[in-house]
Amino acid sequence: MNDDGFAPELVELLGREMDKRWSAVADRTEQMAGHALLAPGKMLRPVLLLTSAEATGGNSAPLLPAALAVEYLHVATLVHDDIIDDDELRRGRQTVHARYGMADALVTGDFLILTMVTALSECSAEPGAVLEAARVLAGAGADVCRGQVRESEMAGDLTCPVADYQEMAALKTGALFRGACRAGAILGGATPEQADAVTRYAEHLGVGFQIYDDLLPYLGEGTGKPATSDVANLRPTHPVLVGHENADSAGKARFAEALSGELPAEEAHRLMRELLESTGALELSRSRAAEEITAARDSLAGLPGAEAVERMRAIADLSIDRSR
Repeated sequence: MNDDGFAPELVELLGREMDKRWSAVADRTEQMAGHALLAPGKMLRPVLLLTSAEATGGNSAPLLPAALAVEYLHVATLVHDDIIDDDELRRGRQTVHARYGMADALVTGDFLILTMVTALSECSAEPGAVLEAARVLAGAGADVCRGQVRESEMAGDLTCPVADYQEMAALKTGALFRGACRAGAILGGATPEQADAVTRYAEHLGVGFQIYDDLLPYLGEGTGKPATSDVANLRPTHPVLVGHENADSAGKARFAEALSGELPAEEAHRLMRELLESTGALELSRSRAAEEITAARDSLAGLPGAEAVERMRAIADLSIDRSR
């Protein structure tokens, strides 16, 4: 792994396989799926599946279809998430619903979820392990849905406890990290203890990753979607909740104004950024994300695949330092 991103050699391998499967497609449904899948991305979840198999002593070579399967599930959730948020950009290009319309975007997300099952069935692992991996990934997908509903319930609620937010992030973002790592370990023949270790890693990684993701619109780092998306959707993210908690009564009123939906999105975003800076929320959230990443790194102690373990630790570090 180098400083160019999350495991670039594996990303290149996965990208070639994705391109081979989706660049010359037969019908409109596959074209729409390809539009979503072939957008430039980190391939983080499939990388984690393959690397978790290696970290627990398994061979990742036969697991490429399973790695693609977890990316299909992840991209399906993004397609539906973009519809909910009415975002027109994802990974630097038009979202599926912006390009093809709402109805076809809904179908595209459903199609990708079902295609995940097909891809997983191609995996040449022990049948019982494939079945268990399917159960794990389906459960992770269900948790993403639960997390989305919880996030919707929190909209505009600046009094939401930070602990509740972190539980939501563990579902909405952490679930697919957990599913990818645990499925990879299972497919690679890991012991229950080894599978639990990479699961703990993924749970901490998911929360740290999401907290840092919440910071990106205010740090001037690209996210591939509009920087105003969170305030436009009245989303009380981690730094917003921390900042509101630390603000005086006048500051709390300004936070409420920024997240009221009554200001133009650009103005609301500027005001929110000023408030996060003045309350120290950006640094507090950055420190909280770093704590989760330290816990993720520590979870991998004692696993047999030393090279893969170091890759997973490097991925954890990069998740809160995406300028590299």
